Amino acid sequence: MKLDPFVDGLSFGEGPRWHQGKLWYSDFYVHQVRTADENGKTETIVEVPGRPSGLGWRPDGTMLIVSMTDRRLMRFAGGKLSVEAELKPLATGHCNDMIVDGKGRAYVGNFGFDRHAGESPKPAVLVRVDPDGSVHKAADELQFPNGTVITPDGKTMIVGETMAKRLTAFDIAPDGTLSNRRLWAETPNCNPDGICLDAEGGIWVTGAFTHHMVRVLEGGKVTHDLDLGPRSAYACMLGAADRRTLYVITNTGSGPDMANKRDGRIETMRVDAPGAGLP
Repeated sequence: MKLDPFVDGLSFGEGPRWHQGKLWYSDFYVHQVRTADENGKTETIVEVPGRPSGLGWRPDGTMLIVSMTDRRLMRFAGGKLSVEAELKPLATGHCNDMIVDGKGRAYVGNFGFDRHAGESPKPAVLVRVDPDGSVHKAADELQFPNGTVITPDGKTMIVGETMAKRLTAFDIAPDGTLSNRRLWAETPNCNPDGICLDAEGGIWVTGAFTHHMVRVLEGGKVTHDLDLGPRSAYACMLGAADRRTLYVITNTGSGPDMANKRDGRIETMRVDAPGAGLP
């Protein structure tokens, strides 16, 4: 199995989502949210001064965008970008990935510490923003909560903890409260970054810093292990009309040093099991 080129020249891509027949994604250091159609033709949708990351949509079609450096959740509607919610002080580091559930609640992760200033890792809070704009602590003591998926029945959330090399599951109550925290899988050879779920219950896990990407089942069995050579994968999404194209965002590194490079790519691979659940 190997990845094929799709889009290149990104500064640092993040948050890929398949929506309305296109791949939507953020490009950090040029402050843009973009789309790519199935032929790889790109279009800039909106510029986010605070650096965009996680993307999602509420059931009414409202687009939500994580603004990393100012730790805000933004709303993009009618061609206008506005602040939906302030995530400080619950978010103690740059905000990153996000999932929006079937009721329009946004769950936003953050670093928990200033990684690029050399701070030691600290636990972080997963922040929930309800459709009324209220902000809540969804879970705490997470080691760099990052990519997140929700199962098709809407009852289970699985979060990648980058610094802990594990996927952690929660039950989701009707009001959005998370409970019954448990280990879903350990990923000893992979620091989970972006993740996506398929219809057979497998999760594709991109491995920040590790040059590997794996597909893992609950309990930790690895069914696929992609060696990316000199590159690392940072986010992924199952998309296309049949949800069987795996879109993978890769780069030669991460952090502010990537701002002046254009090493980022989106690469693709066809897979057997289609995407399932959210996002």
